[in-house]
Amino acid sequence: MSQYFATMNQRSAGEEYDHSVIWVTVLLLALGLVMVYSASIASAEGSRATGNNTMYYLIRHAMFVLISLIASAMVFQVPVRVWQQAAPFLFLGGLGLLALVLVPGIGREVNGSRRWLSLFVINLQPSELMKIAAVLYAADYTVRKAAFMHSLRKGFMPMFGVMLLTGGLLLREPDFGAFAVITVIAMGILFLGGMNWRLFAGLIVMLVIGFLLLIWTSPYRMQRVIGFMDPWADPYGKGYQLSHALIAFGRGEWFGVGLGASVEKLFYLPEAHTDFLLAVIAEELGFVGVLTIVLLFSWLVWRAFAIGRRATELERPFAALVAQGIGLWIGVQAIINMGVNMGVLPTKGLTLPLLSFGGSAILATCCALAILLRVDWENRQLSRGFTV
Repeated sequence: MSQYFATMNQRSAGEEYDHSVIWVTVLLLALGLVMVYSASIASAEGSRATGNNTMYYLIRHAMFVLISLIASAMVFQVPVRVWQQAAPFLFLGGLGLLALVLVPGIGREVNGSRRWLSLFVINLQPSELMKIAAVLYAADYTVRKAAFMHSLRKGFMPMFGVMLLTGGLLLREPDFGAFAVITVIAMGILFLGGMNWRLFAGLIVMLVIGFLLLIWTSPYRMQRVIGFMDPWADPYGKGYQLSHALIAFGRGEWFGVGLGASVEKLFYLPEAHTDFLLAVIAEELGFVGVLTIVLLFSWLVWRAFAIGRRATELERPFAALVAQGIGLWIGVQAIINMGVNMGVLPTKGLTLPLLSFGGSAILATCCALAILLRVDWENRQLSRGFTV
């Protein structure tokens, strides 16, 4: 196995960037287009809001993908050093957008959550863009405070205060899922950047207690946990969504019932083309389809950490932490979404990266992967003796 990876690294040494990251991304985006269309046909046809157009979500999703790819090409042109210089300002801008969402008349409310800014044609979800800002800011902070990573007061507490502010804004929307992902991103980067393990262990304990308190003091979160623990106790109430997701997984078996043949997407499974897209994939493509998606995400995460490790070898700490932070983000969000679909985790409003319907999520993830490719490209240029 080690010989295989050594051969692969030698083969890629002459390339400008990691082609596997691009191909895996394209495969996931293409599969997302197909499955979003399959999962949304019934709901689009039966809704007046879509004009009863069966291709409504497909057209919008394709538009989001196209915009995201164009934006990614532009993001790739920006040097990593510029991202480092802009990181604090991007983070402040992200906080401003999170606050703007909460202003009545500006933030758009859907299903009881105020998470969107209306841009007439599309709705922007600032919490998705905040994930990029969190990666860049946490990496920049860790590099700047490298000498104080063992200090509670100088190293940890300033970042903890910033994350409390961010968490407060996200929980006001509320967007507990985004809060969890951004927290993992920030704390993971601090740990990878050399945070004292005792401080990190204490932080984990504090976070667990904090999450439990958030659940305990919020009736709707408590209901989600109760429904998650035993969805069959109330299959038409608290456990409705999860019970139908589990039925979809059960029907799929090994190879699925066939593309387009899902029954659960026919008004049984809510949010079939967004949060619970994986359940439709499991029903139509079976265990093989789900395993393929898991392997594709695993490859992306592995390559992100490999690119980060190479940046470390080239003494590029900011670039290394950014690459690893992007890997953490995609890996953790994919795990949470899959866990929710499979009944391993309580229901969260998190999409499956690159696959689920959602313009802001697709845009943010594609731009993050463009930054990852830029880190890889600069690594290869420096390895050849060029400047970047």
